[in-house]
Amino acid sequence: MTADSPTPTADQLAAAAAAIADDELVVYPTETVYGLGADASSAAAVERVFACKGRSRDKPLSLGVPDVETARRYTRLTALDERFIEAFLPGPVTVVVEADPALPDELTAGRDRVGLRIPDHEVALAFYRAAKPLPVTATSANVSGSGSVRRVADLASDIRDACAVVLDGGETLGSESTVVDPGRGVVHRRGAHADAVTAWLAEHTDATT
Repeated sequence: MTADSPTPTADQLAAAAAAIADDELVVYPTETVYGLGADASSAAAVERVFACKGRSRDKPLSLGVPDVETARRYTRLTALDERFIEAFLPGPVTVVVEADPALPDELTAGRDRVGLRIPDHEVALAFYRAAKPLPVTATSANVSGSGSVRRVADLASDIRDACAVVLDGGETLGSESTVVDPGRGVVHRRGAHADAVTAWLAEHTDATT
């Protein structure tokens, strides 16, 4: 964010949190691109995200939380995971960890691992804190196959119309997050901080595929 970026009001953040609690959708900014949020612990809400984006159901969604305390409610973090999180989060990195079995299969595509985001963006974190203890889906606010969105003005009408609340935090940086599974020493996607992530894995794990 820049000094002249719009900042959502407390009432707007409260409305966004209420929408999450009601299984509705919210657009919100992160340090990478705009995200599409819903209650990541609700199968019905997650299904709305897939329908809104036109996303294939075999592609799992990540979840976003404001802090490690909340992450522990929905994931099973190892000591290595926590060391990695301490080193890189908040930040533009998606950490793949073991999912708590209570998370819906719709979120994880039936897998036992889930992507975890703690973004380095004050609006995203304020939104997540307002929605807490519910986790929020962390997926780009675009129709699948189209480009990610850096400004509210560029949201597709289908996305905007499907959302109960749109939080405007100004233009985002647009870089992709690096997606990494520290427990398996695997970088699934190189993005922001990829070199630092790879170096960390080389020092702390046996493989950096």
